[in-house]
Amino acid sequence: MTDYAGRMREIEREIFARRPEHSINPSLERISALLTLLGDPQRAYPVIHLTGTNGKTSTSRITEALLRARGLRTGLFTSPHLSFVGERIAVDGEPLDAERFVAAYDEIKPYMDIVDATQEVPLSFFEVLTGMAFAVFADAPVEVCVLEVGMGGTWDNTNVADGVVAVVTPISLDHTKYLGSTVAEIAADKAGIIKPGAVAVLAQQPPTAAEALLRRAAEVGASVAREGIEFGVLSRELAVGGQQVSVRGLLGDYLDLYLPLFGAYQAGNLACAIAAVEAFARTPGAAAGDNAAPLDLGLVRAAVAGVTSPGRLEVVRRSPVVIVDGAHNPGGMAATAEAVTEAFSFTDLIAIVAVFADKDVPGILGALEPAVSHLVATANSSERALPARELAELAANIFGPDRVTIAERLDDAIELGVALADEVDAAAAGGPGQAGVLITGAIVTAGEARVLLAEGNVVNSQAAER
Repeated sequence: MTDYAGRMREIEREIFARRPEHSINPSLERISALLTLLGDPQRAYPVIHLTGTNGKTSTSRITEALLRARGLRTGLFTSPHLSFVGERIAVDGEPLDAERFVAAYDEIKPYMDIVDATQEVPLSFFEVLTGMAFAVFADAPVEVCVLEVGMGGTWDNTNVADGVVAVVTPISLDHTKYLGSTVAEIAADKAGIIKPGAVAVLAQQPPTAAEALLRRAAEVGASVAREGIEFGVLSRELAVGGQQVSVRGLLGDYLDLYLPLFGAYQAGNLACAIAAVEAFARTPGAAAGDNAAPLDLGLVRAAVAGVTSPGRLEVVRRSPVVIVDGAHNPGGMAATAEAVTEAFSFTDLIAIVAVFADKDVPGILGALEPAVSHLVATANSSERALPARELAELAANIFGPDRVTIAERLDDAIELGVALADEVDAAAAGGPGQAGVLITGAIVTAGEARVLLAEGNVVNSQAAER
């Protein structure tokens, strides 16, 4: 009997040994060569393509859930992953299990070898996964693919597909080494996913970003739907475990939707997802019946109520409440801080932070500071991680040294953060629930924290290494 779990671990090591996804070599030649050998699977189904700085994954997940609720067989490609690489590729809402992941890799491996042998630069980690995703979706076969970029747009490996709908979530500064030093430059790069004749669904953007996106749409003859003009959030209010949202779509209004995600930005993501599905429904051959009619409200309500977005303001423990969030740039952290403040009534919030050294760390810390009473500086396991002591030094300049503690390892940091929250609750007149813990700074941080906190286990996964 094949040990698929063991074989998958071997494949993961092989893939991770390739050039990492954050190391960009701007060319579509290698992925195009691989897909040509595979028979261009990315052309076997229509694509809804998503880019932006923040909110891409949540918007992708909501979009896929809405499409699946309408009876369509879906493929979903997202990045990065939280716990295991197979999460990135899902068919009908289910990530690839070990057996299917192994089969998909083994099927394309001979073609990968040909490309590696004929190109000056071998295929990267992300190029391999992108090729696998396209091939898996063609084999399924899916009726629609929801495709999230890895980074940027124009030179992203996913841009070999031509999306009939292009969704651009809010743009801010991130990956400036690769995408440009201004919001306008970054938007111009991300605008590359808007293809001739497509529908561009644009979240609310800074003016310079909106200008670049609209210019691209005009150049290629794409139609445009803008949040706040053609569609948007009509109202939202807090609800237990999330929020109640009403949305004006492109085809109709969708009232009283229960969204089990926190934050105004998630309501905006929901509005973009609904508009994307409406735009897709109007494309030729996308759906039977009246493609000018609103989406079925019952189906929308059911799909939205079942949405999950792991690692995005996700409550993973109670007493004290522990929240994990993958915010990794100033814009994302500002949205996280605002959402936590709105959705939870903590008197004290202890933040456990581990970030990448190549990020705007002062900007991230500055966005977080107003919401936090104490920060525990730590590090995740990535080779890109900023050492805990360097993070603590930067944090002390923003929070003050009395509000910063160092824990070299994430498991120790979680123990410390929970203990600090317990101390606050023990001393508080209001009893338990006064303090909360937020673990944030990177998707890797959120993913590792979820594993450490699984089944109430904070330290055991690493204790044997001491």
